[in-house]
Amino acid sequence: MRSNLSYKSAFWIVSLAIVLAKIAFVFRPELDLFTEEAQYWLWSKNLAWHYYSKPPLVAFLNYISTSIFGVTELGVRINPILFGLGTAWVTYKFGSYLYNEKVGFWASIFLQAMPFWWMISSFHTTDTSLTFFWSLTVFLLYRALKEKKLNWWILAGFAAAVGLMAKAMMVLAFPFLFLFILQEGKLGKKWRNMLLFFLVMSLGFIPILVWNFQNDFNTFKHLANLAGAGGGNEESTASLGKSTAQLFEFLGGQLAMLSIFLLPILFYSIKSVFKYRNQDKFYLILPAILTLISFSFLSFFTEVLVNWPVFSYVGLPIIMSEWVLNQSSKWKKLRNWGLGISIGIPLLLILPDLTFVKSIPPIKKGEKQLFRRMSGYDPLAARVDYLQDSLELSDSFVFSETYHMASELSFYLKDHPQPYMLNMGARRNQFDLWDGMEQFLGQNKDGIFVSWNYDSPGKFAQFDSLLYEEKFEVYFRGEPLRTATIQVWKDLKEFDPYIPETY
Repeated sequence: MRSNLSYKSAFWIVSLAIVLAKIAFVFRPELDLFTEEAQYWLWSKNLAWHYYSKPPLVAFLNYISTSIFGVTELGVRINPILFGLGTAWVTYKFGSYLYNEKVGFWASIFLQAMPFWWMISSFHTTDTSLTFFWSLTVFLLYRALKEKKLNWWILAGFAAAVGLMAKAMMVLAFPFLFLFILQEGKLGKKWRNMLLFFLVMSLGFIPILVWNFQNDFNTFKHLANLAGAGGGNEESTASLGKSTAQLFEFLGGQLAMLSIFLLPILFYSIKSVFKYRNQDKFYLILPAILTLISFSFLSFFTEVLVNWPVFSYVGLPIIMSEWVLNQSSKWKKLRNWGLGISIGIPLLLILPDLTFVKSIPPIKKGEKQLFRRMSGYDPLAARVDYLQDSLELSDSFVFSETYHMASELSFYLKDHPQPYMLNMGARRNQFDLWDGMEQFLGQNKDGIFVSWNYDSPGKFAQFDSLLYEEKFEVYFRGEPLRTATIQVWKDLKEFDPYIPETY
């Protein structure tokens, strides 16, 4: 780094350049919200203490951001952009605090080169704010351990409490802290501070406990089902071959989340931690070890999504940065190439086709598959709006068989109406806890059914008559993507949705 450019300035130059690229991604006209993002936005129209599967923070953040920027893609995605930048800043500050600004700068670049960071900082999911508050909590706890000031324990507790309102995974902060202090042999000296941290952190449990007490503890049943302890008729045990495949699929996914181009540096930097038994580096790596072991074990019994443990990886870039700065020029060259490729690939994917490289048929086909679940909803909603006007459907309701479609339609329809989900075989979700289509029985209202998968509501919802039907094809960059069924039905007569037995 040249002497006339500080590492702090370099951090902001690189990070803000990436922010601008992500804003350009938001405004790509052929791409819509990811379906989970649309669902979390819909929650913001129905604010609550908690939701079926997640705590309330994601909904409240969407409520605030869309109140400022409007119900737009930017109004939703400004959250991951800012929280991603915040996570990178915490990494820079942590690395600088532990070592120096040079380590902090390169640590932030390593972080921003990792696919998991691109995922949590591009799409607004619960992992977005969880990762930020986890990194902030871990940093504040480290300062509490080193500086022996009570205020750091309290601040860390508040950061963890907010993190709990992002995602329940934040609870792992306490066992991580306990195990680190235990192996240091300082439990006797630190237990009062640990208790204070836990008590402050526990404030974050209030929303989940209040809501679940009022709603038959649905979230706890849902989490138990995800962990393989759910009831129902589904097979509860898997074959050894399937279990092994799930484990290796999970582990392979974790390597991909950390970037295959950075794996040599990651491997040797982790190896050095165990070789020299440095406590500072062990503190950074312990969360990743604990979560990876825990979820690897769980993946042997049930499906574990690739994103579940990624929040705990934020300490790894600091270890990698410090290690490689003490190596030969060959390692630094490998670092530069690895970082360049790891950042260049996502930039190529998210930016508009400025160079026409993405117009090459194989690349265009790959991009079409990659963004399949993020395309077609805006024009589909525009078509539904048009039909409502042309058919003079002044008092109609919109429904689909999935919460994905229902949420996307609500976001893109001009008046953002509350949508409805007709369960035709899906697991429980937030729609099961809201008022459903049963309220329209015998009310002589028109229902608009929209689906990628079904030709009609079938036996699950019987209407007086079919007023209109069409197949609507959506496109991705001029090429056919998929076809939706749109039906307008008159007067709901019978309502018999599928009742799932599992959570």
